[in-house]
Amino acid sequence: MMFNHSQMTTSRPAPPLFETPPLDERELAVLAEIDGMRQALRFKLGESRRWNGSLRRTTLARNIQGSNSIEGYDAPLDDADAVVLGEDPLDADTETRLALEGYRTAMTYVLQLAQDDDLTVSADLIKSLHFMMTSYDLSVRPGRWRAGPIYVQREYTGEIVHEGADLSQVPKLMSALVAQLGEDDGPALIRAAMAHLNLVMIHPFRDGNGRMARCLQSLVLASDGGSLSPVFLSIEEHLGRNTQTYYDVLGQVGGGSWQPDRDARPWIRFTLTAHLRQAQTIQRRIQAIERVWVELERLTRDEKLAERTIYVLVDATLGYRVRRATYMAALAEADEAVSEQTATRDLAALADAGLLLPQGDKRGRTYIAGDTLRSIADHARRTRAPKDFSDPFGTG
Repeated sequence: MMFNHSQMTTSRPAPPLFETPPLDERELAVLAEIDGMRQALRFKLGESRRWNGSLRRTTLARNIQGSNSIEGYDAPLDDADAVVLGEDPLDADTETRLALEGYRTAMTYVLQLAQDDDLTVSADLIKSLHFMMTSYDLSVRPGRWRAGPIYVQREYTGEIVHEGADLSQVPKLMSALVAQLGEDDGPALIRAAMAHLNLVMIHPFRDGNGRMARCLQSLVLASDGGSLSPVFLSIEEHLGRNTQTYYDVLGQVGGGSWQPDRDARPWIRFTLTAHLRQAQTIQRRIQAIERVWVELERLTRDEKLAERTIYVLVDATLGYRVRRATYMAALAEADEAVSEQTATRDLAALADAGLLLPQGDKRGRTYIAGDTLRSIADHARRTRAPKDFSDPFGTG
């Protein structure tokens, strides 16, 4: 898929951005390894499996949770999943809920744009995505470039660790970034990484720059995902789990201020490693959910339960607190919508069978996995392939 940009070019040279370093043999080899893993994921996820929808939804929830946790908006995974389904979270405070909802809206738009054959990226699109993320707080100028200088401070010491580009240069730099995307040169994974790096170093917004940089990276990746859903291309979950390393490499490359002549190779290698690890994680989760789904299909048959209840059982097995609203939303997403009365009867039947354990009163009742589901989850975890913590760029 080609990127276009709506900015008119002029005879004046564009301001410099961070440049992509020439890829060495090892970096090209890791790129090829990631591509091979994604080809395998395309084949596996291209099959018609009932669990595909559940895996896609929970992966999107993990991406949203991960990206927002970097900014201090911490929420349990089942709260992020509820937001994906359009339901209220159980624990998240108001600001966190709004941040999750804003990011969900922006990412949903990205997923829609990814289906276009001719995706146009402009400064206005970047501003629009930023508005979707941050419109709950008008003080941060949602959808508008910042109005003054900006500094990133270390939370505990107050030390300034990065100063954004000079305000007078922000519009020109963002136009240059858009033009760079329009060139459509090189692997999408590398172009996405460089778009992320340049935006976060320019720091064009008063707030939400990290979220916007990660969203832009996902947008570039989504444009080149082929038959693999863009949800499975994101590294936001990995970044959320490795936040300090993420900050460290940005600090190493940025040098504390807008210095686009610095070497971006550490960032490229960090990003390649993140993609490799995230692809391995998705592979392991596919192994687990396949085993869980098979066991739950057998269980629902043996217990003579409605086949549709597998959707709430798999969520509970994953460790979620489930409730009628999220059960109904998950069924609706799977084109198996039921009434409130039917959903209530289903949950009561699952509780009577000891598969779900009710918690709380009727108005706020949730359900968690019973012993049988926890045993299924434990077995799935034990039988997955082991994690690979090796450094693909290590000398050992």
